[in-house]
Amino acid sequence: MQLQSFTFNMFMENTYLLWDEAGVCAIVDPGCLFEREQMVLQDYINQHGLQPTYLLNTHCHLDHVFGNAWAERTYGLRPWIHEQEQGILQRLPATAAHWGIDGVEASPPPAGLLRAGSTFGVGSLELEVRWAPGHSPGSVLLYHAESGQALVGDVIFQQSIGRTDLPGGSHAQLIESIHKQVLSMPDATRLYPGHGPDTTVGHERVHNPFLISN
Repeated sequence: MQLQSFTFNMFMENTYLLWDEAGVCAIVDPGCLFEREQMVLQDYINQHGLQPTYLLNTHCHLDHVFGNAWAERTYGLRPWIHEQEQGILQRLPATAAHWGIDGVEASPPPAGLLRAGSTFGVGSLELEVRWAPGHSPGSVLLYHAESGQALVGDVIFQQSIGRTDLPGGSHAQLIESIHKQVLSMPDATRLYPGHGPDTTVGHERVHNPFLISN
């Protein structure tokens, strides 16, 4: 699995492109709020001959879905999400206004639902969908076992974890999710989070202060 990250918007959110050997591509968590950010993503796609075929949201907090409307307008894509994120996605413009961010376009409705324990195909790639609630009710991990890589949204960061003070969050549930869904992967698995640098399962098992005592 080939993967490229971009950091967008005022929340410094990580947007990802992933693709197979034929260039079949998924846009994951497009945080591209501003036109210049959208052009950065589009230029990379064009320069590398990628074929955007899917739009995936690990969860639907505003900073991860700012670019959903752009992805539909540009590539005809609608998002795949976990069913428990539908309400959050629908409230995007109101949530953005609450944060003082005006003019945010509503996201298109889901193209389909990411179901826990299922696999999602992006060209020749098979991504395992792991449900990991706690940061958001419908947070999912997208795990590509063959290459030892996982996109983990805001579930876990390098030596930190996702916040749990937003509606639907639960610290206890998040810790349980990390133990079941993240630490069950091989230690060499590289984790690509929604904010900050990438890390590995093994590093977090030993050095993450939120996990050592739990």
